[in-house]
Amino acid sequence: MSKKNVGSGIDDFLKGEGVFEEAQAQAVKEVVAWQLAQAMKKNKISKNKMAVLLKTSRSQVDRLLDAKNDITLSSLQRAAAIAGRRVSIELV
Repeated sequence: MSKKNVGSGIDDFLKGEGVFEEAQAQAVKEVVAWQLAQAMKKNKISKNKMAVLLKTSRSQVDRLLDAKNDITLSSLQRAAAIAGRRVSIELV
């Protein structure tokens, strides 16, 4: 390995490619979708039951759990509350 690559990481690579912010946003969406799915599983809430409780469609619940989609904060907060969780956002 050359000295040029020593100490550089994935963040440096993504920044160099100009896609760091996009990759970071996608990673956050994937983690949040996974956390919501886990909370639903823990509380035995099916997608159909979540749809009924949210007063929406099953396809909307699928969109909530798909990290490829952008969802509103209010939708996420409502779904999290039903699953026994809350949303916490922090700027760092």
